[in-house]
Amino acid sequence: MNTRTRVLTGTALAVALGAGTFGAVSANAAQTGSAPAAVAAQGDAQKDDAQKAEAQKGDGDDRNFTTTTHLTVDAATRAAQASLQAAQKEGQKVTVTVVDRNGNTVVTLRGDGAGPQSYESAQRKAYTAVSWNAPTSVLAGRLAQTPNLKDIPGTLFLAGGAPVQAKGAPVAGIGVAGAPSGDLDEKFAKAGVDALDK
Repeated sequence: MNTRTRVLTGTALAVALGAGTFGAVSANAAQTGSAPAAVAAQGDAQKDDAQKAEAQKGDGDDRNFTTTTHLTVDAATRAAQASLQAAQKEGQKVTVTVVDRNGNTVVTLRGDGAGPQSYESAQRKAYTAVSWNAPTSVLAGRLAQTPNLKDIPGTLFLAGGAPVQAKGAPVAGIGVAGAPSGDLDEKFAKAGVDALDK
């Protein structure tokens, strides 16, 4: 009876050990089977984080740039023609220049018979108007308080320049030169600005 008990106990032990090993293998197999899913989920999370970081980086890059408004060549030409026509109606021979926000010339129209000095004067008046976002007649008045303004290269503080604005900000300048008075030049420049509103 002792022998049987021992054998039975030994068999029971072998069975118990076998079940334990099987259980361990089953548990390991279950863990191994779920491991790729866990790794895949972790990979997806990392990929999502990388995409979010890239998107944020893209947003950050956008903060390094600004968007500005500029007149098209067609609009600048239309404005210059309107200024020139206003001058011609009054028998004045002028040159009209339209510059962009950065003071670069977009278009210049030199009317028949306009004096040679009018070309550069028109450009400088347009540049001055867009630089300070004000008519040059107003800016000329400021010279009394700050006479060194006239020393800034490329500027001309004589009436005849008018800024073109979009939402209150300067986007271009129109300069007219060649009429017998700056007031007339500025009147013609404003005719160009008004043409853009139509």
